Amino acid sequence: MSAPPISDALYDELVGILGAENVLVDKPARYNRTRVPAPFPVHRWDDHVPDVVVLPTTTDEVVEVVKLANRNRTPIVPRAAGTGLADGAVPLRHGILLDVKRMNRIRDIDMTDRTVTVQPGVNMLKLNEVLQPYGVFYPDNPASYPCSMVGGRIGTSGWSLIGARYGHTKDLVISLEVVLPTGKVIRVGGGAGGKVRKSSTALTLKELFFGHQGTLGIATEAVLELVPRPEAEFAAFFSYSDYDTAYRSCGALSKSGLATLAGVVLFDEWKLDYLRRDDEAYIEQPSDVRCVNAVALYGTDAEVVPAARRVMEIGHDTGGRYLGDEVSQGDWAARHDRYAIPLHGRLRSSGQVVPMSWHCEDAALNYSVLPQVREEWHAIADRYIEGYGIFDDWGMFAYTNGSHAPWGDYLVEIDIGIWEQKLDDENWAAWTRCKTEIAAVALKHGGSITACHGATRAGEVDLVPSELGGAFDVMKDIKRLLDPNNVMNPGKYLFDQAYE
Repeated sequence: MSAPPISDALYDELVGILGAENVLVDKPARYNRTRVPAPFPVHRWDDHVPDVVVLPTTTDEVVEVVKLANRNRTPIVPRAAGTGLADGAVPLRHGILLDVKRMNRIRDIDMTDRTVTVQPGVNMLKLNEVLQPYGVFYPDNPASYPCSMVGGRIGTSGWSLIGARYGHTKDLVISLEVVLPTGKVIRVGGGAGGKVRKSSTALTLKELFFGHQGTLGIATEAVLELVPRPEAEFAAFFSYSDYDTAYRSCGALSKSGLATLAGVVLFDEWKLDYLRRDDEAYIEQPSDVRCVNAVALYGTDAEVVPAARRVMEIGHDTGGRYLGDEVSQGDWAARHDRYAIPLHGRLRSSGQVVPMSWHCEDAALNYSVLPQVREEWHAIADRYIEGYGIFDDWGMFAYTNGSHAPWGDYLVEIDIGIWEQKLDDENWAAWTRCKTEIAAVALKHGGSITACHGATRAGEVDLVPSELGGAFDVMKDIKRLLDPNNVMNPGKYLFDQAYE
């Protein structure tokens, strides 16, 4: 063990709470928890390294660590799997990083009331493996499904690929146990027993902790919704020769009224171009395929069979060509795989293939503005590609975004490849400007800066007050009330303004 980068007194108190094996100060343990998938300049990693990593296993241990941090005014940052793209789990001021990965117990499976109670370090894929014999599942299904954890899903207010059918994270969490920045423990949602789905007793405080990115407390337990495991799943991929036709077809599919519709995903031309040239998981498709809509249905056999026929009719009638069972079933089955594939991109100036990090800028947008936003986002990307030579446009997706409602609004993302080794200070400043411009387009068209990742990162965070207006002042008041010493994930969401 190397010398602790914190005071001996603080280290000794942490060891007294958790045991020496759960208090890590060695360089690999600290640096490994600095990284997230989002690109960041390599030469500035030291800026984000915690002084110490702690690994609690119980709520009581979390309480004692938080009380210690608050008493000493030491920053404390909760971290789940570290798969987020908005730096919510990245310390900006060193301090204590509280890793919840050992809080991975499934506390209770209640088949009578259809709930499961878990700690925040539980992964959804592993949870559903345990639930399979019961004939139910927890339907929170992000791109990071194989690796993300329940705690991170709560902190980011995550989005689910099948949310149009089952809802998103905030709809699927019935109640939470939260340790506040002072060490006080509260339970929000769920009534007296934590399992009631709907209550009008008082303010619905549960929602306060969705999207808070670890700034208001640490979720230590959650009661989750369980639904019947679908008897049937159906996926259909339709191709189109141009974006306008694909866009209209996407709208028709989303507004079909089919109760089994789990989601629709629109791939634009840039996305297909990238998949063709550089994605090793891509299933080859005919050269005249310029855009694609993917449709998924979940339900009973009696529901899915007629719904599938209707999907095929709509796809055909709106200009789509069914790409066949191999592409449809294979690509849908592999929908989580790309999250872990090593990526590379091409420099426009030379065509050189270089290792690139993937970053996704997402927004929540109404269907009516998708074509305009698409044009403006690609124009922004093109300008920065030409100007700096380290970026690549990997195209756009538009996913149905409503909970139990596939029509109306969409999670829209533009994927940008970044040659991370070239991210010096100048290029990093350019990238943050690029993100600000992308977010500004979303606001200009009446949308929200982000649908699922959070807006705590340099670039988009500067526009949070513009989106929220007067509500941003209320948000700062809440932060100051719950965290009087500004110890919980300080520096995020411009919350320092609450203490000025």
